[in-house]
Amino acid sequence: MDLQSIKNRFGIIGNSPALNFALDTAVQVAATDLTVLIVGESGVGKEVFSQIIHALSARKHNPFIAVNCGAIPEGTIDSELFGHEKGAFTGAVDSRKGYFETVNGGTIFLDEIGEMPMGTQARLLRVLETGEFIRVGSSKVQKTDVRVIAATNRELIEFAEKGRFRQDLYYRLSTVPIRVPALRDRREDIPLLFRKFVVDFAERYKTNPVQLGEEAKNILMHYPFPGNVRELKNLAEQISVLSNETILSAQELRRFLPERHQNNLPVLAHNADSTHHEFANEREILYKLFFDMKKDVTELKKMFLEILKNPSLASSATQFTKDSLIHDVAHHEDGLHPFFPPNISAQNTLAPAALASGASQPVILNHDNLHQHEVVEESLNIMDKEKELIIKALKKHKGKRKDAASDLGISERTLYRKLKEYDIEE
Repeated sequence: MDLQSIKNRFGIIGNSPALNFALDTAVQVAATDLTVLIVGESGVGKEVFSQIIHALSARKHNPFIAVNCGAIPEGTIDSELFGHEKGAFTGAVDSRKGYFETVNGGTIFLDEIGEMPMGTQARLLRVLETGEFIRVGSSKVQKTDVRVIAATNRELIEFAEKGRFRQDLYYRLSTVPIRVPALRDRREDIPLLFRKFVVDFAERYKTNPVQLGEEAKNILMHYPFPGNVRELKNLAEQISVLSNETILSAQELRRFLPERHQNNLPVLAHNADSTHHEFANEREILYKLFFDMKKDVTELKKMFLEILKNPSLASSATQFTKDSLIHDVAHHEDGLHPFFPPNISAQNTLAPAALASGASQPVILNHDNLHQHEVVEESLNIMDKEKELIIKALKKHKGKRKDAASDLGISERTLYRKLKEYDIEE
């Protein structure tokens, strides 16, 4: 079966070399019983590749099951995969078969394999090497004949080096690795995919399919798509339902794109939004300047306090401190400096040299043409704060998601989604 026939059968759209190479590898390995590791970002379609491998294998008439390892709680994943005996744990009122028993002769797809607990990894390694497993709460060894296809959006070799994934299991799983390219790595396929999605949604919602204008097409092809094909499909559905334009303009398209990613898009000529984005970039530069300034002022505070505590340091630090204060105060627009109390201006300020030496007459720093400014204390971005709180909660509870989620007042499933969204490594 050629690649185009496979694409038509499984609804795969695109002709990029990276995509074709991944498909060709999947077709070649399908006829074997080798373990396959599919690597790719979230939303690229890793499960479709597992279905292709199963459908083209000798096991195609036997069961196929997809299991998301990250969505199953750590305390029950062993029972889900390998089964349990009656009374093995609280709530085990009956014996239960696991996936490796029910899918005997077929294929099991283990998605997000990097989220699997270490103890379960050891059990899985035994299944891969000997085909044997033991139910939870049992001592009887059972045999199974299951082909394992695993997938991850992480670099498992890095996890293995950090001790978060068994190295022997990694090499056992990656007998044949298949890397599915991200959407931004096959930009030429984006217009084709968008066209397919809007036609499908137009049929579903009984509307006319939206077409891309040239500027909108350019923006879409340069958008990073962190959610990959899944995000593009959601975007196409939003536009199909909410847009009033038949030919989508650049301005209309930007209305549906998340703001946090739009700064990376190219600025189009004769675009009314271009001035807005230029000003946004200037604000970012100013904010960075203010943050750097605040850091310098903090260092000066520490130096000044050290001189007050130990006057003997004044001889070596006097000139540096004096010059630093003159430079910083001269760059503050109203003569007020965060270093000084609100009722003391920079025009009537004692130089550290005078304070340190105990001089009877104060040394006055005079500065003209100074204006008021606003000191930016910290970032108020909600997403930054949310990410910071999640990291603190995980550190507080030593990586235990359940406790961290409870402390944050969210569900464990929501916490898992946030970890993926912010790319937080536990």
